[in-house]
Amino acid sequence: MQTISESTKTMQEDHHGKTKGDKEQLQLVTFEVGHEEFGVDILLVQEINRMMELTRVPQSPPDVEGVINLRGRITPVIDLGKRFMEKETERTNESRIIVVEIHGRILGFIVDRVHEVLRIDSSVVDPPPEMVCSVDGDYIQGVGKLEDRLLILLDLDRMFSRSAVEEIEHSTSSLSS
Repeated sequence: MQTISESTKTMQEDHHGKTKGDKEQLQLVTFEVGHEEFGVDILLVQEINRMMELTRVPQSPPDVEGVINLRGRITPVIDLGKRFMEKETERTNESRIIVVEIHGRILGFIVDRVHEVLRIDSSVVDPPPEMVCSVDGDYIQGVGKLEDRLLILLDLDRMFSRSAVEEIEHSTSSLSS
């Protein structure tokens, strides 16, 4: 007979985010851009910061708002409102910069507000329909059907291709030298 602590160990998450003896779990950071709710894999998120002053960079891609200095590291910041809806995100007290690592590079993106860290079963995620929202469908990993709302799961690797991340880094690299 297993003790409670042995049962707990059996149910511990393995490194793939699966719970043994249970369905695959997704752990997401959820946030809002416009009036839509999105989620990204928590393992990609380095930190979440309050809005801070950005330094604009001449000749950077249109959705790059500027750069911030995070503990001595120059980090490019993208406005997801511009990226998704071609409309700048309105800055409020709830606006945040989510810092992520994509393709081995660190960058931030501005969101209207961060909601929560959420754990959902992969079984409640459907493949993206052809027309989900104002976001390019190539960026959508799936749509989570929650009790009271839908959650659009973003694929950051596709949203920020390796070449796009390199272009962003190249356009902002003159500030870090």
